[in-house]
Amino acid sequence: MHHTKTYYKEEYETENHSFILEGPLTAKELSAFTFDDGLDAFRPPIEQFEAIKEIAELEEGRILIIREGNHIIGYVTYLHPDPMERWSDGNLPYIMELGAIEISLDYRSFGLGKRLLSLSMQDAFMENYIIITTEYYWHWDLKNSGLDVYEYKDLMIRLMASVGFEVFQTNDPEITGHPANTLMARIGRNIKEEQMIAFDKLRFKNRFFF
Repeated sequence: MHHTKTYYKEEYETENHSFILEGPLTAKELSAFTFDDGLDAFRPPIEQFEAIKEIAELEEGRILIIREGNHIIGYVTYLHPDPMERWSDGNLPYIMELGAIEISLDYRSFGLGKRLLSLSMQDAFMENYIIITTEYYWHWDLKNSGLDVYEYKDLMIRLMASVGFEVFQTNDPEITGHPANTLMARIGRNIKEEQMIAFDKLRFKNRFFF
């Protein structure tokens, strides 16, 4: 499967800020920017910046960013699932994962996450994928949001639903280990029945189908 990537760009103005949303970008293009210290939900910012540049170089990898000037203050990643997770079983080329979406704390009041997701779905090639996102409560910024885990869960479900993600059931112990954890997926318009059947088998691994 050849993973076609089409670049998109959007400019967004507020009273005091001017943002550029764009991507997918290459590692070389990302290297021209600085990376905000507030982007630390998954690992120290300097390490996370290197991680997203590595994803950008993958054949299927997509990195879209939000920047103010030359300073990255948000990003979203898409790539094949981690080889250690069930979602990579069979190496199905049409299974993609929204690996991370993060907006720096000082910029979370502008609705940028929803705008970035929307931009990422403008590429018609995204309709050839089943895109999953595994929402784990331990990744959520409960402290700064002031929300409890279930309020944050509802927030994430609404955010992802804005671009076509739906909640799917699974017997994955990582998801079932806490009621706030959630599997969501966006089923592209070009996905065939046999591809959905393969996805269902991944969702309920080791369960007999009759």
